[in-house]
Amino acid sequence: MKKLILGLIVLLSLSGCQNQQKIAFVDNKKVVNDYHKKKNFETKFQVKIDNFNKKADSLQQAIQMEAQLWQSRAAQMDKTKAEQEYQALVQKKQMQDYQLGNEEKALQSEGQKQVDSLIKEVKTFVKDYGKKNGYTFILGANDAGSVMYGAEANDITDVVLAELNKGASPKKEEATTKD
Repeated sequence: MKKLILGLIVLLSLSGCQNQQKIAFVDNKKVVNDYHKKKNFETKFQVKIDNFNKKADSLQQAIQMEAQLWQSRAAQMDKTKAEQEYQALVQKKQMQDYQLGNEEKALQSEGQKQVDSLIKEVKTFVKDYGKKNGYTFILGANDAGSVMYGAEANDITDVVLAELNKGASPKKEEATTKD
């Protein structure tokens, strides 16, 4: 009886091996970084960063000029008046730093939300691509080593990236953002 059960288990195991599973992997970093939508976002977002930096530099220069002006006049003022103006200048600088800090955090948050959205979009695309093309698994290769080795024949990174970018060509993306 034990031999019969063992024989059935071996038979079932062997028949299970007959099912060929279609497995591939993609280089996560390459797919995300070479995705046209991400490149377009980075270009547009860099403009926002540059504008923020110009604003911050301009405000910094203005406060420095006020400090220099105060310093040149402070020697001719009485101590109380000089101290009041100095405190007002310090308070103005603190408020400016607080405001710029908030703007910088908002900018970082906006950027992170957009990147997260793009990553989610790529994951959804790969999942749909896998279903459509009959894959049992599509693994993600990354620096952490989730795929330590994969035969080049199973690397579908370039195919997935080409398909993904078909729907997000740079010209098509630019046309939709101008509306």
